[in-house]
Amino acid sequence: MRIIKLFTLCILLLSCSNDQGQRNPYLQEIGFRFEVNLNLPLYSPLTNPGNAVYIGAQGVGVRGVFVMNTGFAYRAFEASCPNHSPSSCSTTQLEGQTAVCACEGFEYSLFTGQQLSVPQDGNRYFNMLEYRAVQSGNIITISN
Repeated sequence: MRIIKLFTLCILLLSCSNDQGQRNPYLQEIGFRFEVNLNLPLYSPLTNPGNAVYIGAQGVGVRGVFVMNTGFAYRAFEASCPNHSPSSCSTTQLEGQTAVCACEGFEYSLFTGQQLSVPQDGNRYFNMLEYRAVQSGNIITISN
């Protein structure tokens, strides 16, 4: 019986992982809250699945936020390119369902936030920073 307990303890200790992922060193995570009213013409594209809008209001994210209607839920991502420090060219541009960084041309899916066509140069690349997006009626609350 003692051997079984010892074996179980060893398995539990060895199966624990300290890998919590690496935090993006380029983007600070700031606290904010912003409400998107889908009744307003500015945000009406979000009523259709597959559409995204850029919100560049002061205090919303580092360089603004992209909000995407995936068809199942709303997702919100930081508009600053996640693969270098914020600079004059680091605000990604909305191109359909993709965000494109003007600095290097990196492209990111607004459905998932993942970088498309990751360079195979051995460097660490980050996906877009995602914010919380909660819908209540015609209001989407974006927050961090």
